[in-house]
Amino acid sequence: MTRVVLASASPARARLLRDAGIAVHIEVSNVDERELESAMPDATPEQICLALAQAKARDVAERINPEPDTIIIGADSVLDVDGTSWGKPATEEVARQRWHAMAGRSAVLRTGHWLIAGSVQVGQVASTTVWHGTLSDAELDAYIATGEPLQVAGGFTLDGLGAPFIDRIEGDPSNVIGLSLPLLRSLLATVGVTWPSLW
Repeated sequence: MTRVVLASASPARARLLRDAGIAVHIEVSNVDERELESAMPDATPEQICLALAQAKARDVAERINPEPDTIIIGADSVLDVDGTSWGKPATEEVARQRWHAMAGRSAVLRTGHWLIAGSVQVGQVASTTVWHGTLSDAELDAYIATGEPLQVAGGFTLDGLGAPFIDRIEGDPSNVIGLSLPLLRSLLATVGVTWPSLW
């Protein structure tokens, strides 16, 4: 039976896979996201999230020395705001500034996906447009006080406390949560694995 390993500490990504019928094993990578991103000053948000996803998957693969029937999934998300990559806000003040900047407008949530299956490696980026709502100062203060915005790319969630503050999206909702399940199914097919075979 195929063993699926998620190279991520994200509970949302693990929950997405489990809710979709896949028993996933968690192996958190040791990749320093900020260090890797700072080493790519001219990279686009697409290039950054794909490079981080690849680095995470490869780091875990090197550490666990997987069996041939193991699939390792690396992922990383960034919010693409006019070509600038926003990851997790470093501070409450940064989160507040970003929410003010995004009020009433859209940005693109990009998630890099990287699969390692034996000697085969494939990767791709999924993109979903997200329209942010306009929050009152009291709403924004209360949301930031929960700590949730500091834990996620772009400073918001679609499956948590931030959901009421997102007006709408265009594209795959699972991608905003952390993994594009349709893209993942397509990548698995390229390495000869069907989604139902993982149930």
